[in-house]
Amino acid sequence: MILYVIVPLCTLFTITQQVTSADKCVCELTNTEQAFPQDKLSTVEDNALKCNSEVTDQKTLELESLLLGLDRRLPQLQEDVSLLEMEDDGELYGVLSLQVIENEMKDIRQLIDKLNSTTLGHQHLTITTAKKLEDLKAEMKELEKYDTMQVVKRQEANQRLKRDLDQCRNGLHPIIQPTQPQHSNCPHGVFVNITGPRVYTAGEFPGSYKYGAWGRDPKPETGKESWYWLVMMTSSNRYSNYVRLYSSLSSLIVGVSIPGNVQIHPTNPTTNTIQGPNVVLYSGALYYNCYNQDAICQFNLTSKTITNLQLPKGTRFNSKGNFCHLDECYPFTDLDLATDESGVWVIYTTTQDFGNLVLSKVEEGEDLMLGQTWHTSVYKLGVTNTFMACGVLYATRYINKEMEEIFYLLDTVTGVENFNVGIFIKKMSPNIYALNYSPVDQELHAYCDSYMVSYKVLFE
Repeated sequence: MILYVIVPLCTLFTITQQVTSADKCVCELTNTEQAFPQDKLSTVEDNALKCNSEVTDQKTLELESLLLGLDRRLPQLQEDVSLLEMEDDGELYGVLSLQVIENEMKDIRQLIDKLNSTTLGHQHLTITTAKKLEDLKAEMKELEKYDTMQVVKRQEANQRLKRDLDQCRNGLHPIIQPTQPQHSNCPHGVFVNITGPRVYTAGEFPGSYKYGAWGRDPKPETGKESWYWLVMMTSSNRYSNYVRLYSSLSSLIVGVSIPGNVQIHPTNPTTNTIQGPNVVLYSGALYYNCYNQDAICQFNLTSKTITNLQLPKGTRFNSKGNFCHLDECYPFTDLDLATDESGVWVIYTTTQDFGNLVLSKVEEGEDLMLGQTWHTSVYKLGVTNTFMACGVLYATRYINKEMEEIFYLLDTVTGVENFNVGIFIKKMSPNIYALNYSPVDQELHAYCDSYMVSYKVLFE
């Protein structure tokens, strides 16, 4: 029994035997390993807990509430100033209105001061926290040398293997059946998976335009059934003033645009040109976020006319309600236009909905109108893209550079939301900046870091 204890200890200790007398035996143990610095580990744990206590969701909500307060007070100030102008009798103004405006100005100044100080505080916190995290990382790296048995390294290796195994399982069996039935009127059945990529091409301008969108017209004009369209953000990765047409998929892949460009305006950007990559083509008209407006533009490719549709008050625009993941937000993705078997949809967010996604049907006619609207419970900053298929809204999120997940759906018929869809998209580039579903061929058309990729949608 004694041997079993002594043998492993020999790896850590030097044992010497001294004979002091005829009937006594003394063993001297000399520790050859450095003592583990428990106090340093305790300090690292304390610093990590301090970081967690300093960086909280409440700080983000504080900034959001200040911006919301400012957003509500400015329109009120504008209304009161207009009222004051109406009270002008040529020489004197209403004393009461002046007093009201003075008080409102004081409130707005206080809000701006508070917003500035809060922003500066958050910037300082970000810098100091980043420095602390770097220090913590270095200290933990230093402590790793005491792991002579490599226990931590083996645990990390096991975690990596487990993660890879989970990804492999998800790739083979990515479908988690929703607890509620999906859209019952879909002619194709239930959306269960995607395969692909089927198309992966840099097209006519390899690597030139990072942001953009492409796809097919679900309701094409006669003779244009095989056409494809492409819109690239040609100015500052944000704006565009034309749509480029291709007579077939092979023409798009090899980069031969026989129809060429259909120009919205010679200047880019300017009134009613394209802002942001989330655009669609439907029934010979391009739908997109109008430049510098919380509105949808409909550009008819044949008549070259533009119709505007104003979105509800409080709609976020000009890169204030973007698609995001932890490492990056996609600029000017406030409005996402989508098409499916039933027509055109718009996905956006408002201050009234506190940043959650809002879905509205775009009704065609002489005058564009918003039809039925659905208010979701999914926060847009946690979403990287959305698309529609058979009247169901789907949302994606960033998993890693190789994988995107369709994690959420809203059935517009039943009103049921599902946060556990579990369909995975294998990416060819780290970021998907636009994602459109084509009911013509049941494919998803993705624009990824200047590459065009398509995936086949599988219905059961």
